[in-house]
Amino acid sequence: MALLSLKDIGKIYVSEGNVAVGIRGVNLSFDRGEFVAITGKSGSGKSTLLNVISGMDSYEEGELFIEGQPTSHYLQPEWEEYREKYISFIFQDYNIIESFTVLQNVELALMHIDDKKERRARAIDLIKRVGLYSSIKQKGSKLSGGQKQRTVIARALAKDSPIILADEPTGNLDSATSKEIISLLQEVSKDKLLIVVTHNFEQLEECATRHIRIFDGAVESDHVISQPEINEAVTSTHITRKEDKKKSIKTAIKNGITLGKTIFTSKPKLSLFLCFLMLVGTMGIFSSTASSGEIKTLFAPNYMFNHIDGRVVIAKQSGENFSDEELKTLSEKYGADDYIYIDTLLDEGMSNQIVIPAGKDPWNYGYPTANITYGKDYGKDITGRYPSEDNEVFLYLPISYQTMLGKDSLKITEILLGSTTYKLVGVKYYYDNNLVPECLLTEQGFRTATAAHFLVNFSDYSINLTISSKDNSNYKSQEFYLYNIIPSFDLPADKIYIHYPEYNDFVSKNNSADFTTKVSYFATYYKYNYNYGEVSTSYSFSKIFTDADITNEKPVIKNYGYYDEEYGVIISDELLCEIAEAILYDSYKQASLFFENDKEAHIAAEKLQAAGLIAVVSDTTYEPDEFTVIINILAGVLMLIMWVVTILFLAFFINLCTTRTLGAFKGDMAIMRSMGISVNVIRIAMYVRMLISLIPAFIIVGLVAVLIFTSPIFNKFFTYLYGWQYALIFLGMIALTARTTHNQIKKLFGESVKKSLKGGNAE
Repeated sequence: MALLSLKDIGKIYVSEGNVAVGIRGVNLSFDRGEFVAITGKSGSGKSTLLNVISGMDSYEEGELFIEGQPTSHYLQPEWEEYREKYISFIFQDYNIIESFTVLQNVELALMHIDDKKERRARAIDLIKRVGLYSSIKQKGSKLSGGQKQRTVIARALAKDSPIILADEPTGNLDSATSKEIISLLQEVSKDKLLIVVTHNFEQLEECATRHIRIFDGAVESDHVISQPEINEAVTSTHITRKEDKKKSIKTAIKNGITLGKTIFTSKPKLSLFLCFLMLVGTMGIFSSTASSGEIKTLFAPNYMFNHIDGRVVIAKQSGENFSDEELKTLSEKYGADDYIYIDTLLDEGMSNQIVIPAGKDPWNYGYPTANITYGKDYGKDITGRYPSEDNEVFLYLPISYQTMLGKDSLKITEILLGSTTYKLVGVKYYYDNNLVPECLLTEQGFRTATAAHFLVNFSDYSINLTISSKDNSNYKSQEFYLYNIIPSFDLPADKIYIHYPEYNDFVSKNNSADFTTKVSYFATYYKYNYNYGEVSTSYSFSKIFTDADITNEKPVIKNYGYYDEEYGVIISDELLCEIAEAILYDSYKQASLFFENDKEAHIAAEKLQAAGLIAVVSDTTYEPDEFTVIINILAGVLMLIMWVVTILFLAFFINLCTTRTLGAFKGDMAIMRSMGISVNVIRIAMYVRMLISLIPAFIIVGLVAVLIFTSPIFNKFFTYLYGWQYALIFLGMIALTARTTHNQIKKLFGESVKKSLKGGNAE
């Protein structure tokens, strides 16, 4: 049975409505051991015949038989496997992969060998055989014509294919080199079918066993010079589809990864350009995501209360207030770790703005919004210490404040919390700038902050000073109206200072020991009535101070414009709490119990509800009103559109830039296909090459993220991203890269191997 048979083979070319015959009515049979020389004039169809035999070009008429098996039904995968198992091609224009070294070119044909060491040893042996060992690490672009042809022959030998096709292998070589190449071909043609297309039969006359002349696309003559010596031990190489598919897929992936690495390293400048493109794309998505990071807050849970792990907010069904004894009993009965009655600051703390440092323009300095808390422990990695006095605070802030406040020691000693100046004694920084800053106070400091927040921001109150003689005889009572209560940590609990011009004039003109001063605080607030719901009510707090209770030494007050010191009464923080709590205890009906965690809080809440109390865990959410939902959705959609537009622009940019580099790969891919390397292997290699170019981008983005979010200078400019967001960025870039590579592959493999090859023609 003949190794290769052509029966009435015809090839027709159709171009722009014109029909040309490449070959027609070709009937030939070939077997192992033959050295066939094919000659003919230019354009006679010699190369077309070779392309049809190699499976790089299709045929429209007749049948091509491989070891007796027809091929007219072959699709691309079958032709790839045919070239892989049967064909080694030596081209006139070498078709060496110029970016690969001699060793890489030869190893490319040895991908069927799984063992890397064996593959390398086999390649080196073949390179020595063709006399190129001294140039083994030279790239193809640096080789002479003879060296390139030797490399291609070594590559053809490496495949150990039963059929070797050579198209004008000496056409570009001098006579001396041509003789060496012909001699080498003769040496390797034993037990193989060697078909050489040439214009110069004299070069092959001594070694050819058969001479075929082609004229006008048909066989003009077929002359057998000598009978080949056939080795009967040579077995059939016929294609079989019974291979293990899993093994085939595994081999394709393995070879694709190896080839992808080789392609990437073989073109360093182009690979560097690709890495730069991937970096631009990844940084673009990173910046876009970090800049629009607040989109997630639009759809964050709407908590009814400030969520503190383990917090349960309680109230009575009747609307009555709790006594301290009742809260203590509830805390012990249900296993709470702590409780607080007036917890308003826990929920209103979001509105407490901190000016750092106190007295400076908040727009040029720190102006964070903070949750006010107490009793927390932020660990040991802190700057300074935790507060121990009522007027001391500890701040938990983003790292961006480190430049202002200091790293190893505090640069600033005072901050303004609401309307009151506190001493800053410690700070701890964190990198996640999505978190809300916290201001840690002592328990008494928390009470004072609550009182100051309530009284200073209370909209409907007034302060009266009533001055009366002790015996009501010498002086007529006089009243003065003040505007502010001003808290001071420096005043003793039983002292006050009155700062009011008319009052001070009155005191200076009279003997203060002869009269008393009554300070009255009038407030209107809302109280829940079981029968009528929420109703307005009034409260009056009055206290009489004698001359001994009123100090003449004005405490140092640093309110920085929050209220007018000319019309106010300065009181101690204890008295401030006394006034505020007197009102709040009568009007404030809510309290908080604190458990170990939310799980324990939910269990306790069920028990409290069963006992007839209103109990809500602080992780309870609510549905915002329709207007808020619409605004959030519109804002979210707008941000999402901007993010998607950014991704699409980057995809277009990367695709445009990478498409312009396809010319550097078109010929290389065609050479690989002509060698019988599976398209799947080449596809995988292209994906691997692009994915490798992403690695530097991912590393650099990771380093940039660390620099940004751990740096006090840059932390505040971008929203902190979490692991899932980086995963989204990286997956997005991988998908974008995969899509771009897919488009490239379609363009690369959109035409036949023959058309893609350098110098491919239709002789």
